[in-house]
Amino acid sequence: MRVFVVEDEAAIRDLIQIQLELVGYEVDTCSSGLEVKEMLLKRKPDLILLDIMLPGMDGYQLMEQIQSLDIPVIYVTAKDSVVDRVKGLRLGADDYIGKPFDMMELIARIEAVLRRNQKRDTLVRIGDNEINLLQRTVKRKGQEVYLTVKEYELLILFWQNRNIALSREQILERVWGYDFEGLTRTVDIHVQRLREKLGLKQYLKTVFKVGYRLEC
Repeated sequence: MRVFVVEDEAAIRDLIQIQLELVGYEVDTCSSGLEVKEMLLKRKPDLILLDIMLPGMDGYQLMEQIQSLDIPVIYVTAKDSVVDRVKGLRLGADDYIGKPFDMMELIARIEAVLRRNQKRDTLVRIGDNEINLLQRTVKRKGQEVYLTVKEYELLILFWQNRNIALSREQILERVWGYDFEGLTRTVDIHVQRLREKLGLKQYLKTVFKVGYRLEC
């Protein structure tokens, strides 16, 4: 599981990163709203820990922009009044924890939010297709469609990064691995197969001179 930690105080940011990595999370950190927007263009996390008082763009403004990406968010902030909590939750945050906080409680809340979102996302839909993430099956108009391992992994990568342009090189690294020696043409072939098998031509768009983007 990958967590983005958006916190402008280095000491708190480093503490959270160290503790989360100790219990097995992959962690990316940044200190401003603008930085996290750039990071989201490259990869999508499973959860974001978000401070409110950030330079340039505060956590409320950032939440309004990332809400469409369907990423769970926990506010971790010194702004701990009832008014602040209500505002954050109404903007779409999954939880809200005030500073100072107990690290074990923060980890427990992260686990709880991830469990809730995993249950919610067991079945996902793209056009006429239903993907069962637990069974690793795909049905189109109710009929099961056979996908190879790489085709399925590619489909899930696009779903996890929907509405984000992925380069062919990024796709190769994440689906085939860093040591894959094949050509980027491999990606084009697999994308074409997904379009044909699942009728995704209107959803799986080519991004000129970059790669592909799933729009849904």
